[in-house]
Amino acid sequence: MKKINRRDFVSRSAIGLGAIASASLLPKEIFAHASLLDIPVGFQSWAIRESIPKDFTGILKTMSGLGYKLVELCSPPSYSDAGFGSLVNIKPGDLRKTIADAGLSCPSCHFGFKELNENLDERIEWAHGIGLEHMVCSSFGLPKEATISDYKAAAEKLNKAGEKIKKAGMQAGFHNHEGEFHHIDGKLIYDELMSSFNPDLVKMQFQTEVINLGYKGSTYFDKYPGRFISSHLSDWTGDKKQTPIGKGVIDWKEFFVSAKKAGVKYFFVEMDFETFKDSAEYIKNLG
Repeated sequence: MKKINRRDFVSRSAIGLGAIASASLLPKEIFAHASLLDIPVGFQSWAIRESIPKDFTGILKTMSGLGYKLVELCSPPSYSDAGFGSLVNIKPGDLRKTIADAGLSCPSCHFGFKELNENLDERIEWAHGIGLEHMVCSSFGLPKEATISDYKAAAEKLNKAGEKIKKAGMQAGFHNHEGEFHHIDGKLIYDELMSSFNPDLVKMQFQTEVINLGYKGSTYFDKYPGRFISSHLSDWTGDKKQTPIGKGVIDWKEFFVSAKKAGVKYFFVEMDFETFKDSAEYIKNLG
């Protein structure tokens, strides 16, 4: 069966997807600093979506047992057809308790662009019930032929949603995919979005997968200090194959030093499930 990635899912449904690093690359003092800043490592629930309807509690406990402390959810209504449908009718307080009972907490969640525009009040209420700090737009879901003006218009809509989210005591965010690191009329979409988002209302969640296009997280952390709240972590080989954290091409020492300066608070590993065990072991050995 052909795998579906999260950007494709969000785009087609019109409701618009790394962890600490190699001990040889990341000195103990940097990891200790991360601990002092209370930056636990989490995982993105998209990677376990096939297990959610089968045994949500069990898979959460499995991830907790591997050493993960946080889970980033995907909003059940927007992702109901991608494995999260079984969570739609669970009260947010009950969902929060299930997560806590598994030894995890959930400070962040991905939302579709459509629900942030059309159902924001209801989603804010749900977010409060879960105990979220961050409400992250997973994608604008724009077509390939979209223009820079289309991206800027979407960014302005997210600014407006971000203002309301801010007043509700949370922070809006935007998650990049590889698409935002393409050019339109000689302009890098990501840079155009950074100039369009209100820095106070919409922060960024950086996905390290764009290393496959030649872009490093550290470059953008240094270029836009204070503009980031979290990051999705994945590691890749030189021939663009996913590999457990620390076994790929990313310079994690550089990444974490820059991420700290940029304001990144949470790190969520997002890779194929098979990589989580080795990535967790790698993280455990950093202490």
